[in-house]
Amino acid sequence: MKDHVFYASLKATYPVIDRGEGVYLWDTSGKRYLDGCSGALVANIGHGVKEVADAIDRQLRRVAFAHRSQFTSGPLISLAELIAEMAPPGMNWVNFVSGGSEATETAMKMAREYYIERGKPAKYQVVARWQSYHGNSIGALSMSGHIGRRRRYAPMLVDFPHAVPAYCYRCPFDKRPENCALECAADIERAIVSAGPENVAAVIIEPVVGSSLGAVPAPDGYLQAVRDTCTKYDVLLIADEVMTGFGRTGANFGVDHWKVVPDMIVCAKGASGGYAPLGAVVLTDEVHRAFREGSGKFAHGFTYGGNPVAAAAGVAVLEYLKNHDLVNASLERGRYLMAGLKRLQESCSMVGDVRGMGLMTGIEFVSDRRTKEPFPVKSGVTDMVKSVAFSKGLILYPAPGCADGVRGDTVMVAPPLVIKDSEIDELLAIIEETLREIEARVPGLEKRT
Repeated sequence: MKDHVFYASLKATYPVIDRGEGVYLWDTSGKRYLDGCSGALVANIGHGVKEVADAIDRQLRRVAFAHRSQFTSGPLISLAELIAEMAPPGMNWVNFVSGGSEATETAMKMAREYYIERGKPAKYQVVARWQSYHGNSIGALSMSGHIGRRRRYAPMLVDFPHAVPAYCYRCPFDKRPENCALECAADIERAIVSAGPENVAAVIIEPVVGSSLGAVPAPDGYLQAVRDTCTKYDVLLIADEVMTGFGRTGANFGVDHWKVVPDMIVCAKGASGGYAPLGAVVLTDEVHRAFREGSGKFAHGFTYGGNPVAAAAGVAVLEYLKNHDLVNASLERGRYLMAGLKRLQESCSMVGDVRGMGLMTGIEFVSDRRTKEPFPVKSGVTDMVKSVAFSKGLILYPAPGCADGVRGDTVMVAPPLVIKDSEIDELLAIIEETLREIEARVPGLEKRT
């Protein structure tokens, strides 16, 4: 059979996936892989869950498609109720899309229309942060602050303001916890004031920064300070929970760790656990009221938004998540995983930092732990770690460019929430074997501490 697929990497050769069960995948040659990153932090409830397949099958046999402008559906109404129950207080309304980039794009446009409804049409800009990633559509990429992803499309992007990241390992203000005054949070206010609050509609933040920093949590007090700043300047706070949502960090949503209520949450990935394309924007009663009491319309949407089959998958996934107490499992297994990663940090010279929350963790690699000097870009350390681990039957998620958008090597370790301690032990053993092998290739690295 001739392969006509236009792949993202035209020089790569991909094994053909055959099946999955729990935390494992098998290709058509019979090789088994431990899914150490849930695909792309998607497969929260693991692979091959019969209850989800059955729910999809039942819906397919009734109706596969009904356009959002003509019908609603039972699964869609049930899914919105489940998400509202999981969301922070007062976030009771859900607009459905098919994925993360669609969700952030929708939130951006929703923020714009919200201020039009309130008679403030000048407010359109979105403040984001450097070293962030909010999706691949032009609007979502305009908000994103990852130089490596932006540079090819820079002439096409909207010039949105960006603030510094909350990245304690490489603090942009050269602070330590004992003398930190949350200057990174103050930089959000600086960006709003510089752009003019009358022009700013929203601030978008990942509570735990995913693929652009490799699982960096916000420092305590940071999200609360940004929430206060947004309220002060009449700016909406958008929490990008595409990766962090639905138990990934050991809470329903990442913001729950800090008891912060944003104006919108964008989510995807874990919403359907990979069983169907699904994303959403969850919004507060206040934002919903502006539309309801204004024009009564939101002039935006995608063809497959609210698809009944995707909604049926989402209902089954979230019910499985609840019935098996997987949010709490993520918290507990995450502690076990982090303890193992800390041991790796002590014993492996190339590990500069380990961080994360729940089962969303990251390992940053450096050439010198004392100075935190990144490896040269041409060394390709992230790809090396990913490929060596893959050859040994472990899938990790690459997050290069963490130091400045170009330099810096990180992988994310984020297995399905159903993982057992024994499987975490297997995962850690393969990571250690991988790093030992790579350290042996780099002369003098083993002597650097």
